[in-house]
Amino acid sequence: MKRNLFLIVCLWAVLMMQAQEVMYIPKNDVKALLATIEIANKKNAEKDSKPLYILIPDGFYDLGGTVLTKITGHNIALIGQSMEGTVIQNQPDVKNEGISKTAIFQNRGTGNYFQDLTLKNALDYYNAGAAGRAVTLQDKGTRTICNRVRMLSYQDTYYSDNDQGVHYLQDSEIHGTVDFVCGDGDVWFEHCKIVTEKRTADGSGRNVIAAPKTSKTKWGYIFNRCTVENIVSNFEYARGWNGTPHCIWLHTTLLTPERLNPTRFDYHGMNTVQNDFKEYGTVDGEGHNIMPQTNVVMFTMTKKSKEDANVTTTENYQVETVMTEGEAARYTIGNVFGDWQPDKIIKLTERKVKKLLKRLK
Repeated sequence: MKRNLFLIVCLWAVLMMQAQEVMYIPKNDVKALLATIEIANKKNAEKDSKPLYILIPDGFYDLGGTVLTKITGHNIALIGQSMEGTVIQNQPDVKNEGISKTAIFQNRGTGNYFQDLTLKNALDYYNAGAAGRAVTLQDKGTRTICNRVRMLSYQDTYYSDNDQGVHYLQDSEIHGTVDFVCGDGDVWFEHCKIVTEKRTADGSGRNVIAAPKTSKTKWGYIFNRCTVENIVSNFEYARGWNGTPHCIWLHTTLLTPERLNPTRFDYHGMNTVQNDFKEYGTVDGEGHNIMPQTNVVMFTMTKKSKEDANVTTTENYQVETVMTEGEAARYTIGNVFGDWQPDKIIKLTERKVKKLLKRLK
């Protein structure tokens, strides 16, 4: 115990270096990474803590079976050297798969920031049985920013787990198969790449990108100027998870529009048929307008009676999913987030980080 404490104290002294708010992680040193996050959590325990930067050089940081590494502090920035070069991975046992059991990071803080990282959950998805829920970032915090963050998994890759949370992802990349962008809150995806992987090992089946249950916030999920890259399996934009979910696709580029199923959204409700699922300004890879003039979808949900399992009821909800220009114009970062300006925070942070990263070279 004393030896471990001594090592942590030494690590603290070395990593803090000259700038008290900056910590540097030795290349490929996963133990140092985890210890530094613990230190940062304690140092930035208050919501008004000044920004603290953890700089991570390109390398492979293998957490093995470790899950749910908590970031409980506030205004902590995890900064990699490059999105594809700085890789943080875990590999949960398939026996322990689950949306609340498998995340690499579980963020619980306010104002935390991730940049130039790959988060990879390497759970053995195709041998996981009926479900392979493997989260990269489970976000129970708020005002989280992901800038150039690549998230690699299959089911439940990104999980916004705060029904009052606000989050912003820019120039990021999210891979998955089913419900791989899921959860609550108001979340803006700006110029992100969405990659649908093979639903099954042989490529059969269909993918669903988003599964929102955004009932307690006004705006929900907003995908703006994103690109959808499809590997094999057909896909749909979204399906409702619960409550009255919102999911808006604006100025989307579909590289394989023929793979988008005709209803465009999954009309089978999981726990709800109520939704606000819309799109506007959809184009193909060459920039040609491919948005239908109209797309009326009848969403349906079948329920078994609690009193008699042989009795079922069906709920229907019919809605137009194509937005007008005026409806689409309501969706701006200012309208959604008010005085929080994540796009400007990114610009300020990048300028500071550019200077700090010179020490990693």
